[in-house]
Amino acid sequence: MIIPIRCWSCGKPVGHLWEDFQEKLKKNEDPKKILDLMGLERYCCRALLLGHVDLIDTAAKFKKF
Repeated sequence: MIIPIRCWSCGKPVGHLWEDFQEKLKKNEDPKKILDLMGLERYCCRALLLGHVDLIDTAAKFKKF
């Protein structure tokens, strides 16, 4: 749903990188180069950003008021 603030495996803070990562992906940049520039070297952190699907807008439609 929402990008985790820290990596599930190692605990490194990654939440602040999500918006920048998405903007660069929209510009059709290579994901590997983006993650390298952000300083994400561990596979767990890289997988967290690459595999995340942002569903917050979809889930918000079903919220009861």
